[in-house]
Amino acid sequence: MRGRDKLLEPVDGRPMLRRQAETALHSGAHVCVTLPDHDHPRAQALAGLAVQLVAVPDAHLGMSASLRRGIALMPRGMAAVMILPADMPDLQTPDLTALIDGFRATPFATLQQATAADGTPGHPVLFPADCFAALGQLTGDRGARPVLEANRHRLRLVALEDNRALTDLDTPEAWQAWRAARPVETV
Repeated sequence: MRGRDKLLEPVDGRPMLRRQAETALHSGAHVCVTLPDHDHPRAQALAGLAVQLVAVPDAHLGMSASLRRGIALMPRGMAAVMILPADMPDLQTPDLTALIDGFRATPFATLQQATAADGTPGHPVLFPADCFAALGQLTGDRGARPVLEANRHRLRLVALEDNRALTDLDTPEAWQAWRAARPVETV
């Protein structure tokens, strides 16, 4: 992002991270947000929201550091955790609830992974509680992919509209193209 924080980019008049947290909160789920530290500008973007903030001082070790910290500090008794990347602005609350509802509807613990409408795997991914120990052991910057791969036999794919499960904005050019393709907001 050439020095800009993509999670503070404005989407619908508010920072992207706040928009994602609000989207998650509207699902009725407990929302935990990992960030570099509690004084980071990202924490300020979340001010006033009923979210659990988790500092990740070792974030330089990769995405796994955030996953390990978030899992370690989740409230006890959680049946599952959904990993929701904060840089996916097309995701909406009904997308998240589709994964949650799919998890609740199965008689045994399944992983739920969002896909694009054409079936291409994407995000978010919901992991049942029996995966927490493995998530807490992750290293490097591959995210939860190793846990997902080890549990493919019990993976349920959930198709979302269009490319919502794939839109991931990591560069100024990607943000510019995404904004140009969006319909004009009306107030």
